[in-house]
Amino acid sequence: MVSRLPSCNSLARFCQKLSRVKTLEADMMETVLNRCLSTVDLTMLGIGGMVGSGLYVLTGTVAKNVAGPAVIISFIFAGFASLLAAFCYAEFGSRVPKTGSAYMFTYVSVGEIWAFMIGWNVILEYMIGGAAVARAWSGYLDSIFNHKIRNFTETNVGTWNVPYLAHNPDMLAAGILLVATAFITCGAKVSSWLNHVFAAISMGVIIFILIFGFILADPKNYSAEEGGFAPFGFSGIMAGTATCFYAFVGFDVIAASSEEARNPQKAIPIATAVSLGLATLAYTTVSAVLTLMVPWHSLNPDSALSDAFYRRGYTWAGFIVAAGSLCAMNTVLLSNLFSLPRIAYAMSEDGLFFKIFSQVNPVTKVPVIGIVVFGILMALLALVFDLESLVQFLSIGTLLAYTFVAASIIVLRYQTDKSKPSEPSAPTQSPQTQDSDGLKEYESFSDKLQLVERQKAAKERREPGQLRSSFEPYLPFLGDFAPGEIVTVAVVAMMVCSVCLCCILVFGTSHLQLPQWAYILFIVFFGIGFLLSMFLIWIHEQHQKLNTFQVPLVPLVPAVSILLNVFLMLKLSLLTWVRFSIWIAVGFLVYFGYGIWHSKENLKEPKPRNVTARYVVLPSGSLVETVQTVQPGPQDTMGMAEVTGEEVSR
Repeated sequence: MVSRLPSCNSLARFCQKLSRVKTLEADMMETVLNRCLSTVDLTMLGIGGMVGSGLYVLTGTVAKNVAGPAVIISFIFAGFASLLAAFCYAEFGSRVPKTGSAYMFTYVSVGEIWAFMIGWNVILEYMIGGAAVARAWSGYLDSIFNHKIRNFTETNVGTWNVPYLAHNPDMLAAGILLVATAFITCGAKVSSWLNHVFAAISMGVIIFILIFGFILADPKNYSAEEGGFAPFGFSGIMAGTATCFYAFVGFDVIAASSEEARNPQKAIPIATAVSLGLATLAYTTVSAVLTLMVPWHSLNPDSALSDAFYRRGYTWAGFIVAAGSLCAMNTVLLSNLFSLPRIAYAMSEDGLFFKIFSQVNPVTKVPVIGIVVFGILMALLALVFDLESLVQFLSIGTLLAYTFVAASIIVLRYQTDKSKPSEPSAPTQSPQTQDSDGLKEYESFSDKLQLVERQKAAKERREPGQLRSSFEPYLPFLGDFAPGEIVTVAVVAMMVCSVCLCCILVFGTSHLQLPQWAYILFIVFFGIGFLLSMFLIWIHEQHQKLNTFQVPLVPLVPAVSILLNVFLMLKLSLLTWVRFSIWIAVGFLVYFGYGIWHSKENLKEPKPRNVTARYVVLPSGSLVETVQTVQPGPQDTMGMAEVTGEEVSR
């Protein structure tokens, strides 16, 4: 007697749990949240999320330490990379108007484990981003009062000499976060109105900086005597791009707010395009003004813009700039505190995160518990960590999210829509209505013509993910695969080639120390692999034009976005990757300890039947397989499940 072991089946079911996708409701506009945000509200949220500390702090830091005046080019490159990612976010946000942003987009197309990993990292990005902005806000306010706040803290509270921690606790930064948290709990409309006020003041100050700054501009600051336009070369420009990318991460607040938008199909694409365009214009022009007003090597990274006006003798202008910077940073604080609890809410609603974060206040229609908890965590981070330690960790999780959203766009575009009803088939032929040749008798010639046209259209119509008919004669073996199967494999191959190609470009001659012939050979090999993967995707059918916004030139635009995001990730420091790995490890503990078992998709799955098979050799020599199936379900009074059995003779 031989027993079949269920270990292989259990492993297969476990792997299926990791790759299962979220099933969307029939009416995706239905929500417990309040759909009250207009296109203008979403646009202002996007501008507020992007134009903040990056403009007033990051510009001076990158210009002095990384790229010089060529920070202008760095912002253009970062804006272009963000635009490609923004296209993908806009399509998903209009097609899937649910809160959760990159987490939700990955869940409905790629799989659960990847969605959790993206959501987990976005949560950290928002927490660190909010704490970093609060630190920058505190530093700017302190500089207005000639650092009296810091001196008071050091004298009366004391200082710390602990690695990776701030020199002294920043109670002002923690305090502003707690105040902002209180406003966010009042509801989406209150948060939006407050964001409008601060964003309007910030844009007014930016216009003032541009007009007055260009009047004070001195082209000699770009001369060779001052180091030239790009003193750190192309490598410095690309390293600056990786850092400047942090300035644009705020646009995903628009997608995170899609469940509270009145008309997400129209509002999200418009708000994303307008806000990202205005933010890119603001960053490039302000960085040009800054580096033309004073030499780039003499900038003060902590308060570059206001300090530039101080040094040119316009103290009053410096105060205006400092006040505008505080308003701009307030919009970023509101954006982070607005988005983060909604990501946690979406994960909690799906059962992947602790259920307490899915509770919505019945009056304000916002996840109050999540707002308060994460607001306090942000305040603690801002209290004990310095700005440099916080900023070093930023961007990597966002770049990873952008990469997966771009890949998800390709998968979803070539995925068969199982919810779409099939086309009605032709009427069943009856034997009484057929002649000797098996042809149906029709009452008129028009009926025959309609049948022929219908059969021709059905033959030419192909589902998304199937090989295009024009390529069937040349690649017949690809037609044997299931729809979308080759596309999924090609997307994975594309991401692998992207990582390998970018590793060679970034580390080939420095860390890997490859000879010239090997360097060129690897670039050509992985470049061809990347292009071949994109070609295999392109030769398959994709979804027809939808009523919602769609990314143009698929798969080219998402593929270039993936390549740029991977390249920028590899330009980040090693310490950033170490911290990222530790956070991922903690996330896996949460997922495998809680999320995988409480997932709503897990509860929807049918309970597996326990099957036991025994082979018995009868005296006659025949082989009989006895199968016992334990059916989970209603139990009798003894608590025993129903047991059925069958015998199969072989």
